[in-house]
Amino acid sequence: MTTHGFTLFDTAIGRCGIAWGGRGVVFVQLPEARDLDTRARVLKRLPDAREAPPPPEVQAAVGSIVALLRGEAADLSGVALDMDHVPPFHRRVYEVARTIPPGATLSYGDVAARLGTPGAARAVGQALGRNPFAIVVPCHRVLAAGGKAGGFSANGGVSTKLRLLAIEGAQPSRAPARRRGDGSGDGDITFDFDAAAAVEHVRASDAALARVIDAVGPFAMRLDRTRSLFAALTESIVYQQLTGKAAATIFARLCALFPARAGGGPTPRQILSTPDERLRGAGLSRSKLLALRDLAQRAEAGEIPSLDEVERMDDEAIIERLTAVRGVGRWTVEMLLMFRLGRPDVLPVDDYGIRKGFAIAFKKRELPSRKDLEKRGARWKPYRTVASWYLWRAVELAKK
Repeated sequence: MTTHGFTLFDTAIGRCGIAWGGRGVVFVQLPEARDLDTRARVLKRLPDAREAPPPPEVQAAVGSIVALLRGEAADLSGVALDMDHVPPFHRRVYEVARTIPPGATLSYGDVAARLGTPGAARAVGQALGRNPFAIVVPCHRVLAAGGKAGGFSANGGVSTKLRLLAIEGAQPSRAPARRRGDGSGDGDITFDFDAAAAVEHVRASDAALARVIDAVGPFAMRLDRTRSLFAALTESIVYQQLTGKAAATIFARLCALFPARAGGGPTPRQILSTPDERLRGAGLSRSKLLALRDLAQRAEAGEIPSLDEVERMDDEAIIERLTAVRGVGRWTVEMLLMFRLGRPDVLPVDDYGIRKGFAIAFKKRELPSRKDLEKRGARWKPYRTVASWYLWRAVELAKK
């Protein structure tokens, strides 16, 4: 009769469990709410197991798991697994899953295709749902169609899966909000990430922010539609350092100079061909006029990406490209990423409202430093946009 051993060990996500036998690792348990519960889950699966110091090869596996969950490079492909009681199809699924490197993902359909059974995506999902080798067989790196997180059977559900992906630098459904409608870019736009799952991830990752979420209620961030990045940046430049009412008046006057656009704002060519005095007559300051002309020149030169192009760019690449425009800073582009493109993982650490909301949520007398905010914000990845929205709402609640 095979005797199994097990031990609990500390990681960045809590106390995990690992069990072994004569042929290798038999079971890896992700953290439950209490050590008692984690231990009980191991013993439920392996009633004969005895808690003991791990042998060297298992200790090496523990070290690699700990390193991986700290966000470090770690190779678990060589960890020996005892699959004597694993069904043949499940074994094949696990073998494919073990080839997915940290930071990368596959869909259930991708795994099925690699197995030569392209119609077996559901069976792949069921096999991964019964994965006894969490982390070592990285089922968290397998997503549902469209980059959605899909299910996860460990404690915490999808929020745990999202946290593991965030540690590894992967972002499910990272694509920006998609435009719906007639293809003109004028239709409604919606988030391409699962907002409910994102809120649960943020809630599970931070108890202080969870209290804010409970006080505020459902995530109700709205996205603004835009015809182009040029149009969005034109409006952003006009609105800078003005009250909403004053900016709206000036922007309406600017649009009225070009009635053929039906309120859609000027084109780059129209900005470049219009005399300074007409643009200044709409209420633009000299600095904003110069910024709009620089933006228009860059747009005409092809330096401002289209909405289709920007969907293939990551956030930092967009920030780098657009902050080259005169008068456009990082904060302006971050607001565009959040409220125009619906990017899920933006944290504007220089925004006063974010810093004030953080101080309120975490009961701080002083506003946090950029470093402190970034450090705490790492917990909320890959959904820092959602966390940011709730920090803004914390300020509103405090005023009430």
